[in-house]
Amino acid sequence: MKIAVNTRLLLKNRLEGIGIFTRETLSRITKAHPEHQFYFLFDRAYDESFIFSDNVTPVVAHPQARHPYLWYLFFEHGIPLKLRKIKPDLFLSTDGWIPTRLDIPTVNVIHDLNFLHHPEFVPPVVRRYYDRFFPKFARNATRLATVSQFSCDDIHQSYQVPTERIDVVYNGANQAYRPYTEEEQSAVKQHYTDGKDYFLFVGLIHKRKNLANIFRAFELFKERTGSPMKLVVVGDKKWWAGEIEDTYLAMHYRKDVVMLGRQQIDTLSALTAAATAMVYASLFEGFGQPIVDAFNAHTAVITSDVSSMPEIAGGAALLVNPYSVEEIAHAMEQLCLDENLRNTLIEKGMARKGIYTWDYTAELLWQTVEKCLP
Repeated sequence: MKIAVNTRLLLKNRLEGIGIFTRETLSRITKAHPEHQFYFLFDRAYDESFIFSDNVTPVVAHPQARHPYLWYLFFEHGIPLKLRKIKPDLFLSTDGWIPTRLDIPTVNVIHDLNFLHHPEFVPPVVRRYYDRFFPKFARNATRLATVSQFSCDDIHQSYQVPTERIDVVYNGANQAYRPYTEEEQSAVKQHYTDGKDYFLFVGLIHKRKNLANIFRAFELFKERTGSPMKLVVVGDKKWWAGEIEDTYLAMHYRKDVVMLGRQQIDTLSALTAAATAMVYASLFEGFGQPIVDAFNAHTAVITSDVSSMPEIAGGAALLVNPYSVEEIAHAMEQLCLDENLRNTLIEKGMARKGIYTWDYTAELLWQTVEKCLP
């Protein structure tokens, strides 16, 4: 069989969450199924590291999909033009976008509908595109996959897609995340926080990630406890200006916030393993990758009690109202002062980490594909 795949988010040194999902699943699926030929559709020059096996043929379609107008041209004209030449038996998209007029079976992975629930965080022109096309992307696919039961129910309720057509395919944890010895943890702290314990935030610095409230909570935590702990923030500062920056600049304990920017996976895994706790109090997530990465690193987690995060945490994290600075600060106090609580959460996270492996993710996604193969 010929399987065409939307791989536009496989970008060298620029992989975000969906790009990582794409790499981890396709690298396994293509190698596990040499009986099929895969055509990877890129929107720009590709890196050879993404051609995972001999049964992968790279194809570049145009134009580069950089904003709504070009998204439309790429998916409604660029990809269909290539598909007419390839003549595939199935089209797979791992990022939620598909051509809206295809006459072959289509599997589409929609990770979440955050733009529906928080339209205030989306530029108006992008929001209009999403509102117009995502219902079509959901309803026109032969079958959907998504990364949590929460997102499955959300897609069903928002777009009236029968749940029988939606498969839950959880993300996996990166195997680079592992527990560190006390000596290794000490070395990480010496390098990044002058030997001090710290809370860790990992994620794109965007209003939806709720970093402003995490700053406020850390400030309150410091005022109440007098603790020397620091807050380490890892993430691209793309949406830094505005409330997040203003909150940071107003902090009395700003010197105890360590801003590291975007980091490579080895640094991320080290920082996670040496942290007292991961603080991931996002306003909305379809999955919540840092939660399971922390489980693999044997690190305690504070996360939100909304959207998919309680489901992914599964009782192995402290849940907080992300809009409550008081609740986030109190959770910080608990994990700073109560070693038994930290250890209990770590043990529960260790018990759950086996659910989240990329091998299992790839297997489940392939099962979805097989349901649609002619």
